[in-house]
Amino acid sequence: MSKTRLEAFSDGVIAILITIMVLELRVPSGENWVAVRPLLPVMMTYVLSFIFLSIYWTNHHHMLHATERINGAILWANLHLLFWLSLVPFVTGWMGENHFAPLPTALYGVVLLAASIAYKILFKAIVAEQGPHSKLAVAVGTDRKGTISTLLYVAAVPLAFVNRWLAYGIYVTVALMWLVPDRRIERELRKER
Repeated sequence: MSKTRLEAFSDGVIAILITIMVLELRVPSGENWVAVRPLLPVMMTYVLSFIFLSIYWTNHHHMLHATERINGAILWANLHLLFWLSLVPFVTGWMGENHFAPLPTALYGVVLLAASIAYKILFKAIVAEQGPHSKLAVAVGTDRKGTISTLLYVAAVPLAFVNRWLAYGIYVTVALMWLVPDRRIERELRKER
């Protein structure tokens, strides 16, 4: 099966999610900085979620670039990932509108955790189809950064009920970890040239 439709569909879904998030932003009802202040939590969550969706989009792009064949398991694993990513606008709005209240902040973490797990499932489905010595499997290896991210989400969810700012700080930390470009797949693909 060709991967082009999978890539195009996934790109479209992520683009729509980003569009939905920006359309949820409200215009301040004043003309000075005081009018913007109540919107800061919403803007903070929007920026964080935009970064997360961008990270997923770039890593998804790289992963599929290293993928040669697609099968039904990969299609369903990809839909599973897109399902969790599709909830990002909802939890983004809820957390921002409620100024990082414990339950919305925890649910934000649950969605990020589930997306992280879904991404791992997609990775494993691709490696199962491509083989353990495929470009993707060799490039990613044990994926320590992915495992650390997942564990940080696991810690942040209950922490949201103890200290919501620490939970939010963990989400920001994970985003910063992934903002540094991951060149493992690019390096592996360059070896073929």
